[in-house]
Amino acid sequence: MMQAWTRRSLGGVALAALGSRFPALAAEAELLAGARKEGQLVWYTTLVVGQIVRPLIERFEQKYPGVKVSYVAAPWQETALRIANEGRAGQPRGDLFDGGITFYPLHAAGLVEAYQVQSAVDYPADYKDPTGLWTANIIQPSSPSVNTDLVRRAEIPQRYDDLLHPRWKGRMAWPDTPSAGGPSGFIGNILMAMGNDRGMEFLEKLAKQQIANVPSNQRVVLDQNISGQYPLVLQIYNYHAAISASQGAPVEWLKLDPTIVSFGSLCLVKNSPHPNAARLFVEFSLSEEGQGIYARAGYVPVHPKVPSKIPGLRPDDGNYPATVLSPGLFNERQGEWTAIYRRLFT
Repeated sequence: MMQAWTRRSLGGVALAALGSRFPALAAEAELLAGARKEGQLVWYTTLVVGQIVRPLIERFEQKYPGVKVSYVAAPWQETALRIANEGRAGQPRGDLFDGGITFYPLHAAGLVEAYQVQSAVDYPADYKDPTGLWTANIIQPSSPSVNTDLVRRAEIPQRYDDLLHPRWKGRMAWPDTPSAGGPSGFIGNILMAMGNDRGMEFLEKLAKQQIANVPSNQRVVLDQNISGQYPLVLQIYNYHAAISASQGAPVEWLKLDPTIVSFGSLCLVKNSPHPNAARLFVEFSLSEEGQGIYARAGYVPVHPKVPSKIPGLRPDDGNYPATVLSPGLFNERQGEWTAIYRRLFT
């Protein structure tokens, strides 16, 4: 889905008449009683443990004594395989998982439990499944960035066509991961924004710019931008760049029209051993309090009442147009977009 975001567009989202803070819900007592009876939960996570996983768990366990959280950290492919294997064996051990595209192979295998998250009632519709199969926990805007020590202000790209200037040939890089926040997502964004014919024409010209494929993630590519290895990089997460810039790094992320926005999500494992504890943890993670922990850790929160640590990162407060690339749309089109990436850019 392509959606132009402005301050007005998010402000126009209808909010529930009642507050959405989970502790105010009458159902909390029953859910908490079940969680304490279970005593624990297991979270399969793709997130950075030191940055967000441990802080979330620490506050949750303080707030709900008697409910312990264990975690298993792994890339999304490994997480999906682990849950699938446990499901086939009839012995699920995990209770919830995060990610974006992680959901789709597990849903196809019948291993995801629907749950309407009450603390996410105010979330924009783009960020939650209407049947409760998933709810976003972080927003991930992907953008180019420039090294401001190496790129003069007048040379900073203002639109995608500026990436075709001869000065950038052999001087750009992006991560080689075929993800929504990588080249495949970039290609999808171009095709949706420009249309297939114009978009393919642009991509074929861009391929001649000899973009370096860095065999790592967005953070590593950004670090290479900051160190001066590449003056311009594509498909880094804007919050990584903003945090580095606030610490004095010579980097600036760019608001090209449209910027691509993907997101991570939380899902429950069907027939898990600790369903009440898992629901309680999801409610906490997506509440204003939990989203505040994400924000303080440098992530871009989804909750509309929780601002980013650094203003301007979300489309609504940064006032930039964006393509919201849902995991569902990416799952449907990733084969096509990844094939274009491999044919033109590798």
